Amino acid sequence: MNPIAVLLAPGFEEAEALTIVDILRRASLPAETVGVGGTEVTGGHGITLRTDKSLEEISADSLEMAVIPGGYPGVDRLLESPETIALLREMNAQGKWLAAICAGPRVLDKAGALENRRYTAYPSQEAKISTGTHCGDIVVKDGNIITSRGPATVYAFAYALVDALGRDSMAVKNRMVYFNAFKEVEAHE
Repeated sequence: MNPIAVLLAPGFEEAEALTIVDILRRASLPAETVGVGGTEVTGGHGITLRTDKSLEEISADSLEMAVIPGGYPGVDRLLESPETIALLREMNAQGKWLAAICAGPRVLDKAGALENRRYTAYPSQEAKISTGTHCGDIVVKDGNIITSRGPATVYAFAYALVDALGRDSMAVKNRMVYFNAFKEVEAHE
């Protein structure tokens, strides 16, 4: 399987980005952090990461999926990156997976990927998205597009990515004692 690129621009939301990468890797998926604007990127809460690759080192043909975490000003920087928008447009044209959480769906919107699609985003972000149909669900999958609402929904989002990529999210959920976090829900095999 080709890599899953988690695109990180300065100001990205660390809780979303790191949880996504962690869960994908726990599912034995080849998740890579990709720096937009360099390979050393500092998130919105001051955590600095050295990414696996830079945006210049990847192409639409080389990827299975691109994932956009939220966070400010990270999302604004992705919106201002013509290379990011071109990558997402090309991947969408090829029918490859695109995923975004929090304010990240705004980047998919700019790339034209939300046209005639259902999506969700951080509350209030739908007012900044010009295409698609906003839903209040925690995670929305429509065709090759997967979106989610924000930091508190990142686990459900990452597990949906695992399932979309053909792995067993239930095995990962059970290993991570995911169901123990919710008193009213029990673990299932």
